[in-house]
Amino acid sequence: MSIKVESITKIYGKQKALDNISFEIKTGEVVGFLGPNGAGKSTMMKILTCFVPQTMGKASVCGFDVTDQSIEVRKNVGYLPENNPLYLDMYVKEYLEFIAGLHKVQNVKTRIKEMIESTGLQLEQNKKIGALSKGYRQRVGLAQAMIHDPQVLILDEPTSGLDPNQLAEIRNLIVEIGKAKTVMLSTHIMQEVEAVCDRVIIINKGVIVANDTTKNVQQSTDDRQIISVEFDKEISKDKLLSISGVKEVNHVKGNSWILLCTNTRDIRADIFQFAVKNKMSVLAMQKEEQKLEDVFKQLTK
Repeated sequence: MSIKVESITKIYGKQKALDNISFEIKTGEVVGFLGPNGAGKSTMMKILTCFVPQTMGKASVCGFDVTDQSIEVRKNVGYLPENNPLYLDMYVKEYLEFIAGLHKVQNVKTRIKEMIESTGLQLEQNKKIGALSKGYRQRVGLAQAMIHDPQVLILDEPTSGLDPNQLAEIRNLIVEIGKAKTVMLSTHIMQEVEAVCDRVIIINKGVIVANDTTKNVQQSTDDRQIISVEFDKEISKDKLLSISGVKEVNHVKGNSWILLCTNTRDIRADIFQFAVKNKMSVLAMQKEEQKLEDVFKQLTK
């Protein structure tokens, strides 16, 4: 188990940032750690990276306790904080060499070359960090997080402030990293989670409100099916409402309709039978999934 959290509570003065939360992340998983601002995400990440101690409970990374074996934890964790603190007066390669030295990395020049290539920093490697765009600074942050080849990567808003092209590149990089390492990713971009994460943990007011596969979380609060269907002939709204389980019908255009149905069973077979009975063909039919963003809003109101 790469990450294990048991009944962690964190209290700042009179405020309870984390309230008795527990979860596990297996080796090789890419997990989205989500929540609104102030929910406790960054606090949990700081506990796992040994930046702040918990008030109560236990946490371990790669089998090492974050309190009693913090040096071993740091050896096995790569961390990119939300504010990505960098030494702006240092050159890219100089900074990576400095970080590699802190981690006592062997074959430093080879490792720096690998990181520059994997994060797409070739054209910027001889510049000062202060002269880089936000996107390239994020790449430097990722490179420093990975330079010691950690088993676990903890990334807090790694794509914050990036343009669409940069976002896609960093997203693809995270997917590649996730093939070999455990990744815990915090972000407010739901499409990013849907694209790269195997599982989702949603936290609200210091409490976990969802912990499941991305697909299961998307379906967890959905009490209806949304079916888009196109027939080859005209059909009346009243006739469509006669299909068992169909609660609402909306006309799109031509012979295309949106059917809102109960979610007790898959109703698509009934729609096909309805079409056959009425001597029609179904030209297209699709069951639309609820978006993760909608689930997030419902769980964190």
